[in-house]
Amino acid sequence: MVRTRHTRRPLPAQRGLAAFALLLAPAAASPAWAQASAQGEAEAIVLRPLSFFKVNDLDFGDIIASTTAGTVTLEPDGSRTTTGGVTLAGGGGEPARFAGLGTYNRQVNISLGANQIFITGPGAPMRVRTFEIGSTPTAILSTTPTRFRIASTLGNYNFPVGATLEVGANQAPGDYSGTFTITLNYL
Repeated sequence: MVRTRHTRRPLPAQRGLAAFALLLAPAAASPAWAQASAQGEAEAIVLRPLSFFKVNDLDFGDIIASTTAGTVTLEPDGSRTTTGGVTLAGGGGEPARFAGLGTYNRQVNISLGANQIFITGPGAPMRVRTFEIGSTPTAILSTTPTRFRIASTLGNYNFPVGATLEVGANQAPGDYSGTFTITLNYL
């Protein structure tokens, strides 16, 4: 007599449930495989707030106007030159100078409220234009003249500002004045 063994085959739906149960079994048995962790670092750099103040005003010095218009250019290094009918009278004239405190080796952006202003007095207003910021050992200008690096390990800095004054023909004698604004920001 030959006996045959009859095996019962699972239905397709039962096979899917069995495979799903086999997939879940390792995750349920080993929760460590279901978790992972990593560490990151957090950092911050605290900068000293920028502060600065005016040391002296932009002073083109004493000049003599004539019947011909001209200009006076005051460089950041203090040198003065003229064009047209303007004559320098005596000494005098100095660039504006600003000084302040910040964080060593940081880049600072300089922006002017406007690159031209008008100064007023007893005669027609005169235009001041083409402001130029000078480099110093404590405020080293970068390739673009609108930023500098604070080079002093103490964080102190200073920088001069020059400009060009347009003097009209027959400009009335007297004192002329106006204001300009400089803003500094860390980059």
